Amino acid sequence: MSSLRRTLDGEVLVHHLTRDERMLDQSLLARHGRTARTLVKEGPLRLTMIGLTAGGTIPSHKAEGPVTIHLLEGDAAFDVEGQTYSLTAGDILVLASGVQHSVRSSAGCVLLLTVVHLP
Repeated sequence: MSSLRRTLDGEVLVHHLTRDERMLDQSLLARHGRTARTLVKEGPLRLTMIGLTAGGTIPSHKAEGPVTIHLLEGDAAFDVEGQTYSLTAGDILVLASGVQHSVRSSAGCVLLLTVVHLP
């Protein structure tokens, strides 16, 4: 299934994150230091699994809607408006709309990103 169209097929959708994590493209991860796979793209909702290698980064950016980032494994440091938030597995970071942020991982990590795109 293409990552461009991942809609709900009914009233409820269940994801098994350990299985979804195995769907991350390891060749892209090795080549670029990061990879992502969209799990849900339904209306304004986006749910994306992201993998970073040791030393991997995502440059500074922002989303127009609110964001949650759930660190599933590894470590991640988020630089948000001059402050660093270091996360460990199980932590969740919540950002308001339009907040500039970047991320880096010293040991590698898997993140679950939720974004709500506001009209």
